Amino acid sequence: MTHQSREDIVSARRWTSTSMPYLTPRAQGQGDAWSADTAAQGRRGSQRIVHAGEVPAPAEVARLLGVPDGEPVVVRRRLILLDDEPNELTDTYYPVAIARGTPLAGTAKIRGGAVTLLAELGHVGALVREDVTAALPEEAEQQALRLGPTDPVLRLTRVTLDRDERPIQVDRMVMPAQRQQLRYEIRIG
Repeated sequence: MTHQSREDIVSARRWTSTSMPYLTPRAQGQGDAWSADTAAQGRRGSQRIVHAGEVPAPAEVARLLGVPDGEPVVVRRRLILLDDEPNELTDTYYPVAIARGTPLAGTAKIRGGAVTLLAELGHVGALVREDVTAALPEEAEQQALRLGPTDPVLRLTRVTLDRDERPIQVDRMVMPAQRQQLRYEIRIG
């Protein structure tokens, strides 16, 4: 029996996330970015749509989408799984003018993912802003992600803007900190 260090065990369970694959539309016939990304690393990624439809915009989402607080927006709430284990909670919000009456407002899987559908609808992201904070999980997050009350989470909020700097999508993600590594690559010049 070989000895594995704590670092080896943690890194084997940790997911390294980069944002770029999730920001660009997929080619015709390609699956969603999450499934492809995990498969490329020898893992299995899936997701469950917990809820989809119109909801009043929470204050932060309203501010990022540039709509009045409480105005209807479309949300897709998902539990993201890695090798059948809860890996992330993601709520993605869209202005109703973009998403109402489209598959974004439904619970069916979207071929190629939501970013691909947005592009097909004429909404292509050109600028993304991400903010990451750490906190303790709320009770519902503890249950969904199988965490204890003192297990920290990372909260990533992303707003995607089109070429005219109009917001087309806001993502709010909650991830167990001990199972995640966020990687940012920034090209200068």
